[in-house]
Amino acid sequence: FSYSMAELRTSDMSEAEKIVKSVNAESEFRHYYLMLKLLVEYEKGTESPWYQWMNSLPRYYTNAASMTPFCCLCLPSLMRKLTVQERGYLQRLGVSSIKMVPYLNEDTKYDVDLCTWVYQIVYTRSFETADGDLKIVPLADMFNHGAYPEVESSYDEEGNYYAYTTYDVPAGSPLRMSYGDPTNPSYLFARYGFLDESTEATFCKIIPEHINKDMEELGYAHNRMLFYKDGNVSEEVWDILLFQHVSSTKIGDKRALMEAHRSGDYATKQMLHEKYYENTSAMLLEHLESFLEQLEKLSSKAGERQTELGDHPRLPLILAHNEFVKQTFLAVRMQNFGY
Repeated sequence: FSYSMAELRTSDMSEAEKIVKSVNAESEFRHYYLMLKLLVEYEKGTESPWYQWMNSLPRYYTNAASMTPFCCLCLPSLMRKLTVQERGYLQRLGVSSIKMVPYLNEDTKYDVDLCTWVYQIVYTRSFETADGDLKIVPLADMFNHGAYPEVESSYDEEGNYYAYTTYDVPAGSPLRMSYGDPTNPSYLFARYGFLDESTEATFCKIIPEHINKDMEELGYAHNRMLFYKDGNVSEEVWDILLFQHVSSTKIGDKRALMEAHRSGDYATKQMLHEKYYENTSAMLLEHLESFLEQLEKLSSKAGERQTELGDHPRLPLILAHNEFVKQTFLAVRMQNFGY
């Protein structure tokens, strides 16, 4: 259920929705109608009860949707994939579909900058609620993100918003909420446009060509395949490396690994890890070295264009992101290989 859809999804919206569906963006209907709600309020000007709030919102963004095609070329694989996805959402939900909305005036529908702005507001300031709706709560949308948030949100039966501190917060301390998984700084960067350097870990960037059900069962997921800033490696990374190795060399041990994992037989899993440690550690080192080399090339590409910040103003943040990932990878290499 979506309140904005209930209000604005009129019978004559079929042509606009047809365009959204034609680019396979039905999953974004809640965002789309929240964008339309903002445009309707924008057209009311000072008559809108939300005028002061909307007028206070930023016009400049540093997230993936705001990046140039050259910016994409300076990002590692996962971040580049997320950036292409976010830019795709903007293109699909922008003027091409909004121009077909019957109850907006012509100046609004064809204003690319305005449509981009409301897109950014919706995608950076809305949050999903327990009833499946997307909501933006003026003033509450000012809470910043924290890996260890001080604030939790809730709504009463009438839809009123409440923010509660999770512990006794000292005077002068920030009040922050969670925008998402703190172990996935790439997603936070792509969606919201900031680098969360307080996170303890980041996705290890191991991206197999094919991810099967066994790998998912072993824990292949971006929030579990982690490299930690202190150099440690999550158990799931070692399990996936072991699975990849025995899948191509020892089918019997592959079966033994999966049976041990499913039955909770830690001793057998540990025996297999020790048996193939020379192989899996070599695979880990190869991944570290190749990814560090890739990061160096990407950062060099970005550095060469830093003098063109007028055209690519997000490059400093991209370089900071790449450096954060680099330092995490270097810590893992030092912890596991001594250099």
